[in-house]
Formats: sequence, C-alpha cells, structure tokens
Amino acid sequence: MSAFITSGSFSSQLLYRPEPFSKTLNCSKFVFRRPLTKPPLVTFPGRNSKEAGRCFFMTTTVPRKEGVTKENLEFDTKCFQKERVWLVDGYEYIVRGGRDVFKALPKAFQKVKQVGVIGWGSQGPAQAQNLRDTFESCGLPITVKVGLRSGSRSMQEARKAGFSEEKGTLGEMLDVIAESDLVLLLISDAATVENYEAIMKAMKPGATLGLSHGFLLGYLDSIGKKFRSDINVILVAPKGMGPSVRRLYIQGKQLNGAGINSSFAVEQDVDGRATDLAIGWAIAIGSPFTFQTTMRNEYRSDIFGERGILLGAVHGIVECLFRRYLWENVSEKQAFVNACESITGPISKKISKKGIRAVYDELHEDEKQVFARAYCASYLPAYDILIECYEDVESGNEIKSVLQACKRHQKIPMGKIDTTRMWQVGKQVRETRDEAKIPIVPFSAGVYIAAMMAQIDILMEKGHPVSEIVNESVIESVDSLNPYMHARGVSYMVDNCSTTARLGARKWAPRFDYNISQQAFPAIDNKEPLDMSKLDAFLSHPIHSAVLECAKLRPSVDISLSGTTSEDFARYWL
Repeated sequence: MSAFITSGSFSSQLLYRPEPFSKTLNCSKFVFRRPLTKPPLVTFPGRNSKEAGRCFFMTTTVPRKEGVTKENLEFDTKCFQKERVWLVDGYEYIVRGGRDVFKALPKAFQKVKQVGVIGWGSQGPAQAQNLRDTFESCGLPITVKVGLRSGSRSMQEARKAGFSEEKGTLGEMLDVIAESDLVLLLISDAATVENYEAIMKAMKPGATLGLSHGFLLGYLDSIGKKFRSDINVILVAPKGMGPSVRRLYIQGKQLNGAGINSSFAVEQDVDGRATDLAIGWAIAIGSPFTFQTTMRNEYRSDIFGERGILLGAVHGIVECLFRRYLWENVSEKQAFVNACESITGPISKKISKKGIRAVYDELHEDEKQVFARAYCASYLPAYDILIECYEDVESGNEIKSVLQACKRHQKIPMGKIDTTRMWQVGKQVRETRDEAKIPIVPFSAGVYIAAMMAQIDILMEKGHPVSEIVNESVIESVDSLNPYMHARGVSYMVDNCSTTARLGARKWAPRFDYNISQQAFPAIDNKEPLDMSKLDAFLSHPIHSAVLECAKLRPSVDISLSGTTSEDFARYWL
C-alpha cells in the first residue's frame, strides 16, 4: 500500500480504498481525514503527493484488515503499573516486570493457595521451577504442584527438579487439577484436546484455567464449543521455548530484568481478577515486559509464526542456501558458515540490537546490491507459502493436521532433522568457531529478511497488534530461538519446542526450501527482471520504528548458551 503523510498536519484516521489485491502487492491507497496528534517515529523521503502541502511517501506491503484494535487492547490493572508505547499507528500498553516488581505479586495472587502445573514438556519444567523460585523469594505461601499422568516417565524428571509426592508438590494430573486454584495446562496440544472434557469436569468452580498457547480455543472454535462459564480463562504466552524461559530466569537472578517477554490474554473473567492474575503469572515466570493480545490472535500468530520465520522458514532457508553455496564451489564448511552461521550469528545479533533495516544499512554499496536482488527475488516465494500457512491456521485446517499427525505418530515416530551432511558439517564448524570471523553474508541476509518481512506483512494484513507482530516475527526469532540453532544445530532449536511446533517445522520447512530454490534462485541466476519496488517497500516500512521501540523491551541480557542440555536447561532428543 502507499500512504501520503502531510508534514504540516498529520492524521490518525485513514480511509482505505482497496484495489484488487491480485494486481500488485503495492496498490492500495490511504488518505488522511483528520490531523494526527503525534507524527510518525520515522521520516521517509518524499516522492510525490496528491494532497496539498509537503508530504512524505511511505510504503508498506499489505493493508491492515479487521482484527484486534488499539481500543479493545485497553486493560485495567489494580496491582501493576502499565506503560503506554507508540507503535506504528497508535498506542499499546505494556507492563514492566523484574524482581523489583515481585512485591506486587501477593495482591495479584491473593486468593491462590495452589498453582497446578500440568505437564512436563517444553514449558512445564521452566514455568513450574520459575514460579516456585519466585514464590519462595517473595515469601508467598503458595504451593506449586506438578500434575502428570500416573506412571509418566516425566515423574522422575520432575523429582530431579525438586518436586515430589512427599513434599506435596507432585501428583496425578486430574487430582492436581481438582485441588488447584490456578491450573496451568502445559501438556501437549493433542493431549489437551484429548483430555479437555475430563479437565473441565475436574476443575472446581471459580478456579482459573491458564494456557500458554491458544490451541485449545482454536479446537473449540472448530467444533463449536466454549469453555465452562464458571471459571476464569487466561493466557500467558512466553515469546520463547521453555528452556529459554528457564535459562534467562536463572540469568535474571544476577541481573534484574533478564527473562522472556510474554503476551497475555483474558478470554473469560468471572470474578474481576483475571487480568491481574495473568499479568502476575507472566511476571512471576520472569517476563521483563508483558503485552496484551487476544487468545484467538495468539494461537493464530503462534502456530503460524513457528511454521514461518521462527522455525520452519529459517530451517528451509538455511538448507537451500547451503546447497546453493556448494553449487558455487565453496567448501562445505564455508557453505555452512555462509548459509547458517551468518543468519544465526551476526545477522540475528544485528537485528536484535539495531533493528532489521540496520542489516542492510551497514552493508557496503556492492553488498547492498546483492542483498536487494536476493530480497526482491525471495519475497513473493516466501509470501506465497506464508499466506497459505496463515489461512490454514485461520480455517482450523492446521489444527486438524496437528491432531492427525499425533495419532499417526503412535505408529510412526517423529523423524530426526539433523542427520544430513549439512548438519554434520555444522558440528565441525562449531568446534572451531570464531564468532568474530563470522561474516554478514548479504545474499543470505536478503533471503532471510525477505521471509521475515513477508511474515510481518501478513500479520499486519490480518490485524494483529504491532507488539505481537514484532515479538512473534523478530524478537522471539533472534533473541530466543536462533541462539539454540547457533549453539548446536537445527534440532536443538526445533526439538526443544512444543510438539505442535516440531510438527509444523517439519511440515513447512521443505515448502520454503522448494519455493525459494525453484523460484527465487533461478530468477537471480537467469538475470530475470525483478520487482525492485519490494526493496523500497522494505526500506520505508513502518515496522522498523516499532522494532526499534520494542527492542527497548528486549531482555536486559543476551541468552547465554553452552550447547549442553543441562547447562541450557534444555530437553533434547539425542
């Protein structure tokens, strides 16, 4: 779309005049009806104007559609201080965490005597231990009790973490649910669906159901059912895998503010306490910043995002880049450095600290040309896969796919994803790695960032809050997930995530590999004309200001990983 912004009188009310989307991705116009109360955070170079007065021309790729608005993201809190941040086109609200805010937790948890943490997968171990440690540090007399299926092999793992039957902190799943005031349902999505009716029946009236993923709501949407009407239903979704939630919480014991940001949502509030309980939960597991979304938006953006740039897309991209560099007759080790190390190392760090556009801005002029062609050739092939993926999530098809896959895995186990020659070479590269010598490869950067921007554009088109877009497409990728691939390879990243994420990455990664290999690379090699306006759209995209603003809300330290499962608080299928 194109937007004309007058420098003399800005506007907050936009009138959208759509043209057929099939014509071009840059065809929609916005005109302004009333003066803006606050100018944009980023100034863009002027080109032309159909409006009176001096104008700036701003280009992005897709229009915002109906979805969550700033107005319905307003929330009230009696326990915490909320802060207002300006992101792209309006204000959003966040709550700042940290150990200095723990003093507000007794009020938020005032009617909670026991928190039942159900499950010991990706999020369960992290959240159970973080909550226990937080409550102990605050002197809160709240029991954190882990609930697992009788005979589960995870019982022993929970005991190793300090939970036990003797202490009253470990028990059978439904028993723990029945006696808990706050039930954190952190079992796999398929197990949640399978046990949903029994879980609802076990919960006591007035209790609170807490989810870290909105998958269950997506399932209920698909079958036309709703949650029990006499319970609170809230969500806290850390923007990172469980091991990173625990790892950064541990680091935060030495440095206040270290942790993983979270989104929160309130689906049902039967007693007026749901919002503060959700925020308190996020702060108690170590989130330095918490922002609001809806449960429906969360499951759509999360399931979509992990199939996109968070896991699936980056996996497919580095695979096809590795083969391409081999075709260019570089050594295997250098091909891995160019394809994978560059993205998970200096490119991710640059985005984390300085924003997406900084990767391009700090290239030499000849490198910028390489980046531009890679970006413009890769954007539409990536967008093509991503929009299909989002619509499959939105329609419920991807949720059904996950449930069907879990049933098949009773016969066919989930396959490994790090046994090819590429990942064997990666082990050799990491053994002699010198971080200072890993280059930012402009071609790899162009392909990777094209997929990241395509994901951002789709989430904007679908109406997601900007804070959610930045966290799901940028911060979680470069601050939480890519560091795990950098430490030990793709499986160390993907297989430390949820079953839903692991399945999605395996399903969609080959699609990105195929589309980019079959469409983007031949277009570049055959010197076909490329739509270079995609680069203009990238350089003037309004998301850049939001990324820089949200970067202020990133964890106060980088995650520190050794590549060993025990030190990284990781689970890993060897």
